[in-house]
Order: sequence, then C-alpha cells, then structure tokens
Amino acid sequence: MNDTPEKPTAAKKAPAKRTTAKAPAKKTAAKAVATKTTAKAAAEKAPAKKAPARKPESRTALVRRARRINRELAELYPYAHPELDFTNSFELLVATVLSAQTTDMRVNQTTPRLFAVAPTPEDMAALPPEELEELIRPTGFFRAKTKSLLGLSAALRDRFGGEVPGRLEDLVTLPGVGRKTANVVLGNAFGVPGITVDTHFGRLARRFGWTTQEDADKVEADVAAIFPKSEWTMLSHRVVFHGRRVCHSRKPACGACPIAPLCPSYGEGETDPEKARKLLKYELGGQPGQRLKPPADYPGQPAPPMAPPAAAS
Repeated sequence: MNDTPEKPTAAKKAPAKRTTAKAPAKKTAAKAVATKTTAKAAAEKAPAKKAPARKPESRTALVRRARRINRELAELYPYAHPELDFTNSFELLVATVLSAQTTDMRVNQTTPRLFAVAPTPEDMAALPPEELEELIRPTGFFRAKTKSLLGLSAALRDRFGGEVPGRLEDLVTLPGVGRKTANVVLGNAFGVPGITVDTHFGRLARRFGWTTQEDADKVEADVAAIFPKSEWTMLSHRVVFHGRRVCHSRKPACGACPIAPLCPSYGEGETDPEKARKLLKYELGGQPGQRLKPPADYPGQPAPPMAPPAAAS
C-alpha cells in the first residue's frame, strides 16, 4: 500500500529532474551564441592585421638595387629614345611643349603640318594666333599652348638670336618651359645630362623606392643623388619606356615585368603572367610605337600618320 502513493511522487519528480537538467544546457547554448556574436562584432571592429613590415633598406642597398634596375632596363630597352619626332632643337622644344596632357604619338602626327608652315622661331612668332590654334588643335589645350609657343618663339627671336639656348637657366625663362621641358631639350638636342620627371618617371621612381616625393623638382634631386650624371638622360628614357609599356598607372603588368624581383611594389598590379602579358603596350604588345620616324634600331612598327579630316558634306 505504501508503494501506490510513491509512484506518482516519483513520476512527478522525474520531469522536474529533466527540466532541471535542460535549463543549464539552454543557458550554456545561449551564452555560447552571445559569446560568438560578441567575438564576431569585436573582430569586425578590430583593425585588420598589418603585414609584417619590410626590413628597412640601407642607403647602400638602395643605391645598388636602383643601379641594378637601370642595368636591367638598359637590357630590356637597348633602343630607348625620346619618343617625339624632331630634326633640330627648336622642333624638339616645340614638340615637348605640345606633349603636355596628350600622347607623343598625337604630337608626332600634328607637328609635320606645323613645321611645314613655321619651321623657325621667326616664322612661328609671326603666325596669327587663330592659325596656330588650328594647326595644334589635335594636341588639346590649344589656346594655352598657342600662347606659350608664340611667347617662346618671340623670346628666341628677340633674346637669343633665333636659336634655342643650351643652358638650363636660359631655357626656363622661356614661356611654357619648365625644368622637365628644359631637361628634354638639353639631354636630347645638346647632349647635356638631365633627368626628365614626367608622370611616368615620377610614378616609377616612387614604386621603385627611389623617392617618396611628389614634387617633380624634389624627385629629380633624389634620383640625381642615386645615379651618376652620365646616366641621367638614358635613365629617363628607360624609366619612361617602362612606365608606358609595362608599369602602367592603374594596372601595372607585374607578372610580365622582368625587374619584378627588384621592385618593392610588386603585386600592385596583375601578377598572373598570361593576364599581365595582355596588358603590355606599344612594341612589347605588338602595337605601333609613338614615332612616325623611329630610330633604325626600334623593333616595333612606326606610328600611323594622322588621318586626313573628313570632307564636308
């Protein structure tokens, strides 16, 4: 008789035990979810881990690496040259002024007609502005360039006897002529060494770790301190060639770059060799170069002349 009331008691206690056993499990699961959520939120807020810092490069190591890059570029571009067509210092000066904010190819397609009309500073200074504007219109910014060309032509006529001066301090006094233009003219028309810091040269100098400067004059000073003066002009051509063909601004062809092992910026662009090869330009990509009359040792195709204007209907 005592067993009869005890069974219900046991039955009632059993669920209580099960309930008691499940409660901690739910709390533990809830706590785990909360902990996981908190950890995830913390991870999202936490800054990403930075890659291990590169070992600082000594000045001696920098100079050695930079000069090796120059030697590698010399082997890659033994035919490096100024990519503007010219036959004398005045033509080179004018072409360099026109090359701002456009391609050398477009300048080369424009200047034959210009120099046929105005082959000397005296001839160009005598042109009506409207006529000169039409002659150089394809190069863009033609009004500002017309003002510079008329000003520098008049200055050459009046102050330098119609001749382009062979000194930096004289060249930079001409309208529209800065250090970059002056160094192009000095290095390629007069044989005076100079470093030409255009957008390509400045970009690569920073990617190569030769400088951290953005100002062209400061870039020039930093690079000049690394290389012997005798290399300045050809170094400029090689670096600009590489910047136009391989080490592009937006998508450099890292996977097709022969100097990648020497470049601290490797990986900024496409590293897959096949995809990178498709990014190569000019003669390396099987396309025409920029000069209508390239040097004899140039391995690519000459640029095409400008198409004649469409006839009015």
